[in-house]
Amino acid sequence: MRHVVFCVPFFREASLRFVKGVAALPDVRLALVTQDPRTALPPDLDRQLAGHWQVKDGLDGEALVEGVRGAARQLGGLDRVVGMLEQLQVPLGYVRDRLGVEGMGEQVARNFRDKARMKDVLRAAGVPCARHRLCTNFDEARSFVALVGYPVVVKPPAGAGAKATFRVGDARALEDALRALAPSPDRPLQVEEFVVGKEHSFDAVNVGSRTVWHSLTRYEPTPLHVLETPWIQWTVLVPREIDHPQWNDIRAVGTKALSALGMTSGVSHMEWFRRADGSVAVSEVGARPPGAHICSLHSYAHDFDMYGAWGRLVVTDEFTAPERRFAAGCAYLRAQGQGRTIKAIHGIEQAQREVGELVVEARLPQVGAEPTGTYEGDGYVILRHASTEVVERALRRLVTLVRVELG
Repeated sequence: MRHVVFCVPFFREASLRFVKGVAALPDVRLALVTQDPRTALPPDLDRQLAGHWQVKDGLDGEALVEGVRGAARQLGGLDRVVGMLEQLQVPLGYVRDRLGVEGMGEQVARNFRDKARMKDVLRAAGVPCARHRLCTNFDEARSFVALVGYPVVVKPPAGAGAKATFRVGDARALEDALRALAPSPDRPLQVEEFVVGKEHSFDAVNVGSRTVWHSLTRYEPTPLHVLETPWIQWTVLVPREIDHPQWNDIRAVGTKALSALGMTSGVSHMEWFRRADGSVAVSEVGARPPGAHICSLHSYAHDFDMYGAWGRLVVTDEFTAPERRFAAGCAYLRAQGQGRTIKAIHGIEQAQREVGELVVEARLPQVGAEPTGTYEGDGYVILRHASTEVVERALRRLVTLVRVELG
């Protein structure tokens, strides 16, 4: 019997999919450490728990140490401490170090979480990535930009999901970004070259230090461009042909990057660019599963449960590589126009007629809801087919037909 504590601050739908994957494992006693109250859990999941401990701050290392200790007492032991949020990886490493639990420790987790440190490690290992500098004041940022030229990207070193990220094209925009982020020795910011090219992800499974499986996605357009352009609806494509020789370079680079950063058993999410000259450059790497429903895309592309496979991997260090059977893609529906609430959704009927047979999962925006303002949008549609080209065309058609109106 394995005793597992899952740290999940908030009971969001995406997070609970991973919790359910661990809860379904045989010979596992599971407890949660959460910020949300246990009463907010779905009853069917609550019945599968052997323990629960509520903390005031579900992202604080010291609070988690006490929470995990309390949950472990309820379980009668402690074998693994797991969690899947980006912001949790360093606190979880701290907990494992303090309690002597197997898994990624704090210093390795910082290689992934601190983007300046990450790029130092990658460049030292010969992994291609953008030049960068960690800046504690305006002058350091200005001098770096004078060295590399415009455009640059300015962001917090521990950001996630393109949040608080600025693409800066001139001196005035740089000053605006610096005033917004207010760099200081306590709160430095990352300034790096803006890499131009097609953006992708390289999602991988490690068993110990060995990369045993990978998948690829294609972003259209880049998440940063989506945030800068409110009317654009983003798509992610998981092509069926991931073993094609055209991906040999990123397979080699991706595996090298994970080794340099110290990846251990788990799923990682790497964002990378294909430049116009064909070369690749790594943007960022997270030591956690991808967000934005990409785990669902992997599930549909392989006809298996990626959430359950992640749970088995982080609890038992076991992973059985699935067979790629389909291409899959997700269209993220974003509210457009002026107004504070979603007024109407246009084009759904026509989209149903044209691409409905490809739809395997969908959540449409809700009339009357407030827009999220994120690149993931206010709803989504997942498509699947044996042909990559069919899915690619359907995604483009879908975001052309469907319009979410604000009013």
